[in-house]
Amino acid sequence: MSDTVAGLLAEIADVGRDPQRGGYSRLVHSSAEHELREWFVAHAERRGLEVEVDRNGAIWAWHAPGGSRDDAVVTGSHLDSVPGGGAYDGPLGVVAALVAVDLLRERGALGERPLAVTVFPEEEGSRFGVACLGSRLMTGAISPDRARALTDVDGRTFAEVVAAGGLDPERLGPDREALGRMAAFVEVHVEQGRGLVDLDRPIAVASSILGHGRWRVSITGEGNHAGTTLMADRRDPMVATGRLVAAIRDLARRHPGARATVGRLVPTPGGTNVIASRVDAWVDVRHPDDVVTNVVVEQIREAASLLAAEEGCAATMVEESFSPTVDFDAGLRDSLAATLGDAPVLGTGAGHDAGILKDHVPTAMLFVRNPTGVSHAPGEHVDDADAEEGAGALADALEHLLQLGADSRT
Repeated sequence: MSDTVAGLLAEIADVGRDPQRGGYSRLVHSSAEHELREWFVAHAERRGLEVEVDRNGAIWAWHAPGGSRDDAVVTGSHLDSVPGGGAYDGPLGVVAALVAVDLLRERGALGERPLAVTVFPEEEGSRFGVACLGSRLMTGAISPDRARALTDVDGRTFAEVVAAGGLDPERLGPDREALGRMAAFVEVHVEQGRGLVDLDRPIAVASSILGHGRWRVSITGEGNHAGTTLMADRRDPMVATGRLVAAIRDLARRHPGARATVGRLVPTPGGTNVIASRVDAWVDVRHPDDVVTNVVVEQIREAASLLAAEEGCAATMVEESFSPTVDFDAGLRDSLAATLGDAPVLGTGAGHDAGILKDHVPTAMLFVRNPTGVSHAPGEHVDDADAEEGAGALADALEHLLQLGADSRT
């Protein structure tokens, strides 16, 4: 009897729990994420899958009975999380893939065509600031030099961290061989919203991903003593930053469909009785139309400069990552929706590795109902019955794609 999604998720339920924030903190190359990677490898090998780690740290678990890994159908997701994230964002797609392999084997539907389950590293970008870093490296969407130079909050570079994890940082970068052997990629993910709740359906097929990016605003002023510096004499970047946070909200509201969020602030030096000398704020901006996204970003840049100047400070704004609006492969989307009994088609505002792969590989996503509508937080949830249905839907989708390839070779 195959494992269940609920049973496999229960096995990792204590890994990376965050007692301070609640939920889970499983940053890339942390001890928690390494434990999850080892857990995945053990389950893959138990299923007779051949495991390899590519130059960028993605894990591949292969069913390739003929020895060839060309023209492969691929599924999977990620195991890292945002700080204090939920239990399903990422792991649901990995666990559903393992269960789907079990279901295909029970059906006698694995066949001779290669099938792989993959785990991408640093999808969330929570440690090094760039979302989908593993898939961006694979596709060439980020340069290896820039990736190697990225730093975490402790000042450790990505190159140093991956080297400590056993990878050669000099080999990071585009992997045309890996991309070339993928015939299709399908990712299961918890829905990060209430679309399926409103439709009263357990599964949907993705249509698109909003264009989105991350920018770092740095406002510099004058560090000084909180008790001896008169209010009139201050050049306080924290005040300018606070005003900017409110302005960003108001600017986004002027553009229907736009979302703009400041989710992280880092003051320097960060003392309670110290006026900060600098404050770094990270801004996430999204909109279905990339032109509008760029307009919002430029308005935020102008507001940052103006508000900083009014407080006697200066501001800079630097792009850390940007992903244009993604429309998934229409033929694959419609084919899978029909295979899954006319499953509804939904867009999403959340980024995924599938969106990075889209320009290189026919790509699709399946969403599983989230009754709370909450994601990137401890309230994220999937009912056990829906989780199992998601794995079954993935197995149906993979069987359909495997058969398409088999038919094309006869």
